[in-house]
Amino acid sequence: MSSKINQPKTPTTRVLTLLNFALCLTLVIGCKSEVKEEPQRPNIVFIMSDDHAYQAISAYDNSLIETPNIDRIAKMGMLFTNASVTNSICAPSRATILTGKHSHINGKVDNVSPFDTTNVTFPQLLQKAGYQTAMFGKLHFGNNPKGFDQFKILPGQGAYYNPDFITKDEGEINVKGYVTDIVTDMTLDWLDNERKKDKPFMLMYLHKAPHRSWFMAERHMQEYTQKTFEEPATLFDDHEGMPAAKVAQMKIHGNMGWANDSKLYPEVMDQLGLEEVIGFDKGRFENALGRMDSTQRANFDAAYEKVAAEFMEQYPNMTDEDIAKWRYQRYMQDYLGTIKSVDENVGRVLDYLEANDMMENTIVVYTSDQGFYLGEHGWFDKRFVYDESLKTPLLVSWPNRIKPGSVSGELVQNLDFAQTFLDIAGAPQPSDMQGKSLVPVLTGDMDNWDRDAVYYHYYEHPSEHNVNRHYAVITKDYKLIHHYFDLDYWELIDRKKDPLEQHNYYDDPAYVDIQKDLHQKLDALREQYGDSEAISQQYIDEFMPLAKEGKVWGVEDDILEPIVEKWENSKKE
Repeated sequence: MSSKINQPKTPTTRVLTLLNFALCLTLVIGCKSEVKEEPQRPNIVFIMSDDHAYQAISAYDNSLIETPNIDRIAKMGMLFTNASVTNSICAPSRATILTGKHSHINGKVDNVSPFDTTNVTFPQLLQKAGYQTAMFGKLHFGNNPKGFDQFKILPGQGAYYNPDFITKDEGEINVKGYVTDIVTDMTLDWLDNERKKDKPFMLMYLHKAPHRSWFMAERHMQEYTQKTFEEPATLFDDHEGMPAAKVAQMKIHGNMGWANDSKLYPEVMDQLGLEEVIGFDKGRFENALGRMDSTQRANFDAAYEKVAAEFMEQYPNMTDEDIAKWRYQRYMQDYLGTIKSVDENVGRVLDYLEANDMMENTIVVYTSDQGFYLGEHGWFDKRFVYDESLKTPLLVSWPNRIKPGSVSGELVQNLDFAQTFLDIAGAPQPSDMQGKSLVPVLTGDMDNWDRDAVYYHYYEHPSEHNVNRHYAVITKDYKLIHHYFDLDYWELIDRKKDPLEQHNYYDDPAYVDIQKDLHQKLDALREQYGDSEAISQQYIDEFMPLAKEGKVWGVEDDILEPIVEKWENSKKE
């Protein structure tokens, strides 16, 4: 009996078998080609310093300092020349970043009022969307940030040396060392040991530096206390025609402390007959030194005793202008010395990302919570809507999406960060957020970007530095500013004609049409963002009782008392 199994196949059978195999293979390949893998969502590393002026980043201007590591972000991606804040003061800026809402909406209008914790923040939304989240460094307000899987934050302003931290898992801890290095150590430890490799992450890496009072790392003290820096053209600005600027108490020589700011020992002040310019100046300086261990203090003294000795020798023959110039140099030495450590540590994080093959799928952002005056107009600090404090550095890298070495002059704000990160993550953007995603600008999709003006509003007055309340509309060419409450008048700044911002063109007949157009833009923005005179008055009425009761830091009685009287009289009308 013959077996069919052992019979050879006919040619027809072979052809059918091959055709069937080919058909099956085609179907398999076809099915696989239709199954598209979901693209891996990018990681987000948000780096923010405190009071870091764009003038002190060499990607913007290398006349003061070289910052090669921060500059790397611009070389890999995009540098923004018109990035700004909505309210140039620390805690309100951070609240705007977290919520994507203007100060009058999120409620954190100044450093005095509490942050409304019912606000929904973008880290909460990213966490909900599957991102692992962490924060290390300076938040400034609150001790339990929402939406973070891990955090270690400085209480309030924090300390430069041997700082305390509020932590999610360990309670309050003290860490020995220099704060900029420590925050970076914590960040790298999290990346190395706690980061989940199967999830995208959003990391907020937040430096205290270069916030006042500018204590630099030991390793930079000898070098930077001997450096000399170029003076700004407006160091001796007289603020003619600009009443709010004229009465502001932000002068390097006149409003800075001799001890805590300029690092003159109290005994040196006593020998020279120098009185405290600000309250508790000597005490704050001694408290800062008291945090140092014996080695840190010895290194500090080795540098700053030399500074004190040189000043004591020069002081008897110095004019008022000489002293102002000396104080500018002292300010720059300490301020830029702290930035040197920031740049070094940013480099450590970038190196880690590159060494661990993470850079290709990570967006890196470097910014500050606002700008800062580095002697321009004779000032330090921020608060005003003039460029040095309005504008903030912003550098963003996003491999394969941003063209390396790009520069953008578009009007972008810290208001936009929340929606940008949510857009990048593919997470829903709440309809009550007020910014715009920057993805079109970052990727060159300018057909989907149409902003021609931004809005600014500063509230904290009467308070330290005596900067009057004001709001403004800013375009690429002009600013229209309304100073209100204590002083009440308008300013028009021509940003192209007068880049140093020393003139008020509001009443100039040549600017009639420009003024009219700016008023229309300002009214439209106030309506768009839901701001009004009634809301401004509400915040005044909430603030003034606190100021009257002495709960507002740094305001002098001779300034405070007439403002309180004026406010009380207005309530009687």
